[in-house]
Amino acid sequence: MQLTEIRLAGFGGQGVILSAIILGKAASIHQGAFATMTQSFGPEARGGACSAQLIVSDSPVLYPYVTEPDILVVMSQEAYTRFVPELKDGGILIVEQDLVRVTDLPRETQIYSVPATRLAEELGKRMVLNSVMVGFFTAVTHLLDPDAVRKAVADSVPASFRDLNLKAFEKGFAYGSTAQAVTSDSEDEAIYAKE
Repeated sequence: MQLTEIRLAGFGGQGVILSAIILGKAASIHQGAFATMTQSFGPEARGGACSAQLIVSDSPVLYPYVTEPDILVVMSQEAYTRFVPELKDGGILIVEQDLVRVTDLPRETQIYSVPATRLAEELGKRMVLNSVMVGFFTAVTHLLDPDAVRKAVADSVPASFRDLNLKAFEKGFAYGSTAQAVTSDSEDEAIYAKE
């Protein structure tokens, strides 16, 4: 895989940091690539701004900070507003469709939308929305091997929640397998923003 810059952002309690850890672990431990991850969050335990920067590559990563993300995953409107201007031209934007309204994208972008919170609630636990998002990310980006990500999910969550998180991953992966991107330079953007 070529060097890929990824930013995941949302608010505390959504599992943003754990999502980045899982994806980085999948790349570096289970797929034999390289990864770096840095994180930032507000002083609040839940509800404050939270983001993680992840870089994956098939060669050593020399600079650990994202400068222009190839892929941006946003799970809150605040995260969208703050980080979408950084997204690389032609990049991939993944949004939590019930929490993020896509408007005013400055450049050509592939947009994927997933109701991750709703899908997690269907499994009985809203807290697994991050595993749903990781599954969706895996399906739409084709960046990481799905089996490597499954192993990373299993390795990264408490044993008592392992099965639930793996089900959440599969639910997100299945949803992503049929997802179609909307491009910001098409007339569909106006339609997309209204959904």
